[in-house]
Amino acid sequence: MARTVDVAGLVDRAREGQPRAVARLISLVEDAGPELRDVAAALAPHCGNARVVGLTGAPGVGKSTCTSALVKAYRERGERVGVLAVDPSSPFSGGALLGDRVRMGEHTTDPGVFIRSMATRGHLGGLSWATPQALRVLDAAGCDVVLVETVGVGQSEVEVVSLADTAVVLLAPGMGDGIQAAKAGVLEIADVFVVNKADRDGADRTARDLKHAISLGRREREGGLWRPPVVKAVASRGEGVHDVVDAIDAHHAWLVGRGELARRRAVRAAREVEAIAVERLRSRFGGLRGGADLESLAESVAAGELDPYAAADRLVEGVGA
Repeated sequence: MARTVDVAGLVDRAREGQPRAVARLISLVEDAGPELRDVAAALAPHCGNARVVGLTGAPGVGKSTCTSALVKAYRERGERVGVLAVDPSSPFSGGALLGDRVRMGEHTTDPGVFIRSMATRGHLGGLSWATPQALRVLDAAGCDVVLVETVGVGQSEVEVVSLADTAVVLLAPGMGDGIQAAKAGVLEIADVFVVNKADRDGADRTARDLKHAISLGRREREGGLWRPPVVKAVASRGEGVHDVVDAIDAHHAWLVGRGELARRRAVRAAREVEAIAVERLRSRFGGLRGGADLESLAESVAAGELDPYAAADRLVEGVGA
């Protein structure tokens, strides 16, 4: 007999700061079980308070080290911090492969910090499909700041910008990042640039190239202009980390002062609702694969008796009936 989950009780315990309750709620979200809708409904009244900071960049730029350093900086200010570290999936278990909780071990005993590694499970864009709901769990659990660290991204994996209030893009000297930034689209998604490992040769040039590229690609946004600052840091030694925090704070103040924060979050909610609706439609269509209706329509299209758009219309009408 299936065990009944006390969702309301879990949410209450999570709001009291009990890490096991937080972990259980995130597991329910990741598993997409029958309790998912109850979890979402119970969390909704308690969300909207946490500042969400996304950290992304190519593999090797020091995202985990920078995330850990930011956790320390926020904790020094007395803020509760949640971390969602998205890792590649294990080909064997499907779980998170790298396990950022190991690399952030210094914070594991801090009751004011909750760290969760999440597997992409094949989801593209640098995030896990369950990240938005896991974020809601940490928000409802009373985190003041939630840091979302993406899996190492390439030129198109920039989904974090749709999830975060502030998107931080990390680069490192000696990796060609100054050039890659111009063609990877990160100039369009970054609110703050961090040149990490700034003790290496070429850091000044990377920062200079970035500033030049930003000056050429000025971005007009509703409510005014935000020009992403370029901050140099050596996260492994804690150097420049408070400058990064100051830049994130400045961007948050800009968002609030111009009403951009509310707009961003509304856009985020719209995308989330759309994604859920599309997934529900996809699951309904999934039952038609190999079905008699689809097979008959496919034969008509192959024979030239029906065009694919008309066939799709009939299929949709059949699902809605």
